Amino acid sequence: MKKIIIFLMITTLITSISCTKYYFDSGVHEAKYDGTVWDYMESRKPYFDSTMTVIELAGMKNVFENENITFFAPPGGTIFRAVHGLNQYLKFHGKDTVSQLNQISPEVWKSTLSDYVFKGSNLLKDYPQRDTVNFLAFPGQNYTSYSGRIMNIGVIYQDAGGVTGAGYRQLFLAYIPDFSNPQNGLTNIPIATSDIQPRNGVIHALNRLKHTYGFRRDKFIDQVIAAGITPAQP
Repeated sequence: MKKIIIFLMITTLITSISCTKYYFDSGVHEAKYDGTVWDYMESRKPYFDSTMTVIELAGMKNVFENENITFFAPPGGTIFRAVHGLNQYLKFHGKDTVSQLNQISPEVWKSTLSDYVFKGSNLLKDYPQRDTVNFLAFPGQNYTSYSGRIMNIGVIYQDAGGVTGAGYRQLFLAYIPDFSNPQNGLTNIPIATSDIQPRNGVIHALNRLKHTYGFRRDKFIDQVIAAGITPAQP
């Protein structure tokens, strides 16, 4: 009887590991996708609608259709949150608010969006361990984004059953605000779904509830104000 129970436990474990479906805020999705990174987002348009608009405004659609990339994809809700924060700032200072994404400079969209894009294809298994409690021992690794900015990426090993690091593994993208002290004040963004694999790269979808587009509200606002806001089109 014990042998049967052990066999069933092993079978269940193997089945869960070999499953090709990954959790997403909006449902469960297949890991492999027969289309481009752009095609995948288009197939999940309610979730990535504003993201796709930003990509087009940034003049980067070709990158998502033809280049081999790893995209830490910010869902549309994260962009809404950033614009909402911008509008709060504008209201407080007695200025007109933004009602259309095209009022924000294309250069701002390109600069911010490029921080989420990396050349080449990297799955969760390709990233080193990261531990926020023991960062010196497990610092993840720094990678250069499409914009040329250094970002930290790593996998946190969750605990399970009282055993350290025995649980599921979650990918994190981290924004480094101060390169002179890179371990201080990191903005850590958990990945909601990792290893979505279109034909021309990999998508790791960010958690829409725990991230604001641009990584830091004040940074995004400063960029928008400095570049200038155009009037809304009727």
